[in-house]
Formats: sequence, structure tokens, C-alpha cells
Amino acid sequence: MLILTCSSKLQLLEGMLRKSLPQTLTVHGAVMNINRGNPLGYEIVVDSWPDFKAVLARPRREIASDDSDIYANAYAGFYRNLEVYRDLVLNKNAVNWAQSCRIQGIQDGIYEVSRDAAAIKQVPLSATSYISYMHPDPYKIPERQLDPGFTLSSLNSSHADLLNETWAYGGNKQSHRYLVNMLQYFPTMCLLDTQGQPVSWGIMDTFGAMGHGYTLPSFRGKGYSSVVQKALAIKIHAAGFPIYGHVAEDNVVMQKLQDRNGHQRLPGLYHVCIHSEV
Repeated sequence: MLILTCSSKLQLLEGMLRKSLPQTLTVHGAVMNINRGNPLGYEIVVDSWPDFKAVLARPRREIASDDSDIYANAYAGFYRNLEVYRDLVLNKNAVNWAQSCRIQGIQDGIYEVSRDAAAIKQVPLSATSYISYMHPDPYKIPERQLDPGFTLSSLNSSHADLLNETWAYGGNKQSHRYLVNMLQYFPTMCLLDTQGQPVSWGIMDTFGAMGHGYTLPSFRGKGYSSVVQKALAIKIHAAGFPIYGHVAEDNVVMQKLQDRNGHQRLPGLYHVCIHSEV
């Protein structure tokens, strides 16, 4: 097991992972953020270099100091050889199994190895799968007119309470801290009403994905999500990131929206494996 600390190697890895998109999307996004300032203190673990067969993006141990924080203790995996990835995760101390954590990626083996870890390491597992989408050109997302008095803007840390209250996975101090970090360090976009309050929004996350999309219930059905999605996608694209995100398998409305806006559904599923007692 090797931890890549050399900036030139990390730049090289970014290019290598880009050639293997979309399977590398989550790790690729983490590497891009590391190479652009590493605001959340991530590091990259590989089985070998340069002919790696497995990669894991993880928070540095000094950053992941709260053993119960599944928001901060987030890993992303990619493998060329599943058995090498399994060995890296289970036997090489690449994952801190004394902590609650989440491991994610767009390969079925990500779930398979987490399932094995639950049995071998005697750690809980709650897994959810999502449909992933990419967009080749955000400028081709259909335009929609804004209502008079409504404006596009960016989110800021003052909006963290609102996001934490409305996020299905939020509502606690750890999720609030996580959202403050997202708002501080990554691209955001929101639609403000005539009173200057956010009614629809989205954020790029730790792994370069468009996420946390939400529209207040009383403002739904007006196309606001598409307006925000296009604006955020253009901002992310300008920063050099691929445009991608995930939709719940039962969220048919959002799946249809992705189709209408020209997003391309990726093969396979995106797996989020949460190892936590809670």
C-alpha cells in the first residue's frame, strides 16, 4: 500500500483516471480537488505505482478525528482488479474500521467488498444504490425563463441551517458541519425569490458530483431545478470537472428531468455503503 504525496504523481493520476471515466468518476473528482488545494484534507492510497490496480480516496487521519462522523469519514474507491481492491480495503489498513464511515463508487465490487467487510470485520452495513448520469455539454441543457424578481446566486454558510433542515440525510450537528464545508469550498448555485431567500439549490460535493439538489415544496413544478442544474453544471464545467450526479432508483420524477435535460444514464449503479451503528 502506498500513499501518494508527490504533486506530480497526483497530477499524473488525475490524467490516468480521466481516461477511465465514467467508472473512475468519484475517485477522479477527489483527486481533482486534492490537486486544486485539497480543502478537506484528502489523500490517495494505491496498491502500487504507477501500475496500480486499486485506488482509494480517503480523509487524512488527522482530519477524520470524529469516529462517529460518516459525513467526514467518506471514502471513494476504484479498481482494475477486484481482488486487489478487496485486499487493500480489508487487509492493508487503508480503511479505518474503528470508525463509522461510508465508501462509495460506480462499480459493483464496491458493494461486494463492503458486504464482505461487514462479515469479516464485524461492522454494520447499510447500502444504497443510485442511478448515475453525465452530461457532455452543460450549455446544451435547455434554457428556462426566470420569474420576475427571481435571481441566480451562490449559496453561502448562512444557508447551512436551511440546507441541514431540508436534507433527507441531515438534521444533526455532523451533517451541519459537513454542509458548511461544502458551502465554503465547492461550487454552489441557488435561485433566490423576490425576498432574496433560496428556493432551489445544488452543490458540488467532495467527489466532484452535483448533489444536494432541492427545491422547497411550494416552489416545485416550475422548472426551477433545471435552472439551478444548468447554472451549477456550467460553473463546474468551467472548473474542468466532468458533469455528473446521482439519482435515487425510486425517484422517477428526477430521472425524467435528467433525460429531458440531455443527461446520459451510465451503465451499472453507484453504490454508497455506510458502515455505522446509527
